[in-house]
Amino acid sequence: MKVIVADDSQVMRMIIEKIVKTLGYQAIHAGNGQEVLSVLEKGFKDIDLILLDWNMPVMNGLETLTRIKKIDPDCDIPILMVSTESEDDKVQQAMHAGAGGYISKPFTAETLGAVIRQVKEKRSV
Repeated sequence: MKVIVADDSQVMRMIIEKIVKTLGYQAIHAGNGQEVLSVLEKGFKDIDLILLDWNMPVMNGLETLTRIKKIDPDCDIPILMVSTESEDDKVQQAMHAGAGGYISKPFTAETLGAVIRQVKEKRSV
């Protein structure tokens, strides 16, 4: 199972990678939204989950989410937004754009693991 971990901070990508590995996923790193789209161009079917940081250079997480849904409106890959911003309007924007969940930084490994499991369960239903 593969997860795209998109964050402009290499340290944060490494932290998230360690967490997703404990859940049995292989992490694919992306430093911005354009890199996420490049990975997806190679094939949507190989990706089980996308973790998108909101604030990234080149293309932020919300723009990336919107582009993914525009390219493939039927895309059923769960997309989890990750951000230091937890205002209600940001959460609502992400959910309205098609995010399957939202988690605020900083978070614990347990919290991220629980949110990932919750998002995956929604997909299974």
